[in-house]
Amino acid sequence: MAEDLTITRNTSKEEQYQSIIPQIDALLYGETDFIANLANVAAALKEQFNWFWVGFYLVKQDELVLGPFQGPVACTRIKKGKGVCGASWQQAETIIVPDVEEFPGHIACASASKSEIVLPLIVNGEVIGVLDVDSEVLNKFDETDRTYLEQVISIILNR
Repeated sequence: MAEDLTITRNTSKEEQYQSIIPQIDALLYGETDFIANLANVAAALKEQFNWFWVGFYLVKQDELVLGPFQGPVACTRIKKGKGVCGASWQQAETIIVPDVEEFPGHIACASASKSEIVLPLIVNGEVIGVLDVDSEVLNKFDETDRTYLEQVISIILNR
């Protein structure tokens, strides 16, 4: 697929996901390099939604280590159970945080971040990483984001 995406912004969030997900699927089609695919997914999601930060942390030994991302510089290493990313890893579940200031133990990598969604990447019952998305707007993420971002993760993990 060409590296150009068709970005739709004047539509509903659901319609935006319905537009970008097939493009992500096509972008990853035939590419087996995991890191390259994560990089392109982070870029495609950032382009489509213009979120403050979107990227991946990968499990390496006993911590999450920063992987491909789009946005300002980020925390490099996160311990299991620490912050939203570490909690998602520990619980092996998606966590939606309407206001990061109210999340116990939130790690403030960037003070502009106000809300967050973190989704685990699970292979054979084991979390291998997380998709982390931050917004500078409170209460930005909801069940629509969870549903469609879980589809994105499924595309990534089935390549």
